Amino acid sequence: MYKIIKPALAIFFALLVSIASAQQALRERIADLAKPAKGIVGVSVLGLEDRDTVNYNGNSRMVMESVIKFPIAMAVLHQVDSGVFSLNSVAHLSKRDLPLKDGGPLREKYPKGGAVTISELLTDMVSYSDNNACDILLNYLSDDGPGDVMKYLHSIKIKGVNVSANEQDMAKAWELQYTDWCKPVNMVKLLDVFYNGKALSPANRDFLYKLMTETTTGPNRIKGLLPAGTVVAHKTGSSGTNDAKLTPATNDVGIITLPNGKHVAIAVFVCNSTADEATRDLVIANIAKAVYDYEIKK
Repeated sequence: MYKIIKPALAIFFALLVSIASAQQALRERIADLAKPAKGIVGVSVLGLEDRDTVNYNGNSRMVMESVIKFPIAMAVLHQVDSGVFSLNSVAHLSKRDLPLKDGGPLREKYPKGGAVTISELLTDMVSYSDNNACDILLNYLSDDGPGDVMKYLHSIKIKGVNVSANEQDMAKAWELQYTDWCKPVNMVKLLDVFYNGKALSPANRDFLYKLMTETTTGPNRIKGLLPAGTVVAHKTGSSGTNDAKLTPATNDVGIITLPNGKHVAIAVFVCNSTADEATRDLVIANIAKAVYDYEIKK
């Protein structure tokens, strides 16, 4: 019996060593690819089927910017699942509900306000990263929309993701964007909980997944260097740049479908960078491609 088990154990431990070596090689590759960002780069990766995990600065606090729209969408759809309102419920908007001039199509479609469904607001917020739609949905949740999002995140056992300020607040005060932060490892955990159907009904999970695959922002980030046709369900986040040429956030988080039908969750945050936008985007694209190559070689 001992002679039979011993070779099996040797193979098992050799496999563990091989996996650890491959993970370390990817981690070192990510560290090298992160250098041009001239800032803090945080990355977390999780194979959603095989549970293989690689992190680089995964526990650092990173500014989220519009990545907040992913957990906000989940909180809104949880209310739909709970019967509080439906996707066909209507928000009656006035012109003053649309104060932000940039960031999406809602203001252009309804310059004087109008009746808009929750479904349309979610589509504009997620697929087009509309800032007005984001704040309208936060207000629709309650008088303390960010607080409701946090309660929801805690209810599904997600820590390390903090939603505090809305888009209008952040537009008024530069420092407030730093109050909406997450740790990459926790954002990937949220992607995992979302994808595996542990937080939303199948119908609303599929609805949000579809909106994320239709994201129009950040085409040169996670998707930038992946093979044409690769399905990526993702949400970007982008800050402005101050007079010192400091950019607090250039982000992309999402789920990549691999050629074998499996999936990998990835979060890449570039924080407090002094590199230009093209370089920041390329850092994310290069890291996503390195992760993709790592996954398909397994």
